[in-house]
Amino acid sequence: MKTNIQFVHADSKISAEQLVQRKLDKLENKYDWIISADVMFKEEKSTNGNGKTCAIELSLPGPKIHASSNGESFEAAAAETVKDLEKQLKKRKAEMQSH
Repeated sequence: MKTNIQFVHADSKISAEQLVQRKLDKLENKYDWIISADVMFKEEKSTNGNGKTCAIELSLPGPKIHASSNGESFEAAAAETVKDLEKQLKKRKAEMQSH
C-alpha cells in the first residue's frame, strides 16, 4: 500500500508518522485490498485544546473511505481516526461478502 503523509500548518512529527504507518500496516494486513492511504495532519487554533486534526482517506476498490478526528495531540487524533476507518472497513468487507 502506498502511503502519503502531509503536515499542514504544523511541523512534521516523526512519532505521529510512525504511529500512523504502524496502524495502517496492521489494517493492510487485515484488509489486503487497500490500495493507498492519504494522511493529513493539520494544526488549527482551538480554544478547547483539540486543535490537532488527523484526516485519512483510503483508496479501495469502489468508493474511497474517509475519516478524521480532532485531539490534543496528533497521536491521539490518529488513533481515533484509524478506529473509525476500521469500522468502515469491516462494514465494507461485510458488504463485499454478501454479493
